[in-house]
Amino acid sequence: MAGRLTRSWSPSLLQVLRFPVVQLHMNRTAMRASEKDFENARNQLKLLTKDPGNEVKLKLYALYKQATEGPCNTPKPSMLDFVNKAKWDAWNALGSLPKETARQNYVDLVSSLSPSSESSSQVKPAAAKEKQPGSENIIVTSQDGITKIMFNRPTKKNAITTSMYKEIIHALKAASTDNSAITVITGNGDYYSSGNDLTNFTDVPPTSIEETAKNCSILLRDFVDAFIDFPKPLVAVVNGPAVGIVVTLLGLFDVVYASDKATFHTPFSELGQSPEGCASYTFPKIMGPAKAAEMLILGRKLTAGEACARGLVTEVFPESTFQKEVWTRLKAYAKLPTNSLRISKELIRSNEKEKLHAINAEECTVLQGRWLSEECMNALMNFVSRKSKL
Repeated sequence: MAGRLTRSWSPSLLQVLRFPVVQLHMNRTAMRASEKDFENARNQLKLLTKDPGNEVKLKLYALYKQATEGPCNTPKPSMLDFVNKAKWDAWNALGSLPKETARQNYVDLVSSLSPSSESSSQVKPAAAKEKQPGSENIIVTSQDGITKIMFNRPTKKNAITTSMYKEIIHALKAASTDNSAITVITGNGDYYSSGNDLTNFTDVPPTSIEETAKNCSILLRDFVDAFIDFPKPLVAVVNGPAVGIVVTLLGLFDVVYASDKATFHTPFSELGQSPEGCASYTFPKIMGPAKAAEMLILGRKLTAGEACARGLVTEVFPESTFQKEVWTRLKAYAKLPTNSLRISKELIRSNEKEKLHAINAEECTVLQGRWLSEECMNALMNFVSRKSKL
């Protein structure tokens, strides 16, 4: 609150933070790539079918510039120009590396990205009887009386982009009227979700920051409202670490099941921001003011066991049996009378809906101000500078 491989190599900073560094041996002298090798590598790059990640793209950009123009010779971009500053930093970090060495390292790196070397171990979503319309980043399926909404960016720790916010809103609206008895949200891969893709904040032209902050505030409000208004039992199946918005939303779920490898982290103060997802109300109510403050203000990360002890998580399962135990239980629950489930939830939740909507609106207004503050901008820059070492 990205994607596809493009020729422009325009990086998104969050992905830069999250992709493993491809180690290059910059001091190689035994080999020297020819101009033809260099051109072949450029053509080979265009044929890649798998996005190598933006940290690799930054390296490719820097090596290409070094090989064709030599050491960095352009002025350093503004602090607010996150994308171009990241590219400039990557190029400048190569120092006086000879053009010939940069060319060879570029060829070596492209060669390492060829289809034969791409990993085939990426976790794939389980098959389902009925797949609903959606994108590759949000997979919606219906089976055994359960609608499953799955975050599907496992190589990016299921970070949520702006478009994914909209897709989840749409998926919840569709699930509210389909034939399923319950709705489940979970993640594909090792993470439940690492929260917001920071490019939602950083990949913004300086001239449109205020407009973007306003639009993001409106989108966030609509997103959280969709959870507040959801009429069926809503279950979170937290398969791994959860960060930010996906943690604060848990107070709006009816049941939360977690793997014992899951963690729960709300680093709002670290990023110069403030609580969202109605957590400023639901967390103190669930775990008490002091425990809620430790999470929401001080950023204390909880283990699954700690989150369960505080009432945020319903039950914790061993990772080795997590999926089998949880889905067996959910399939049994989905056989309960559908109308009874909805009516029971309505009785439990209806008295607080109006209050939750008001709290959500207030939180989003406060956040809009935080996003425009110098403190938030500095905190984001500090976070980027700590995490994006090339």
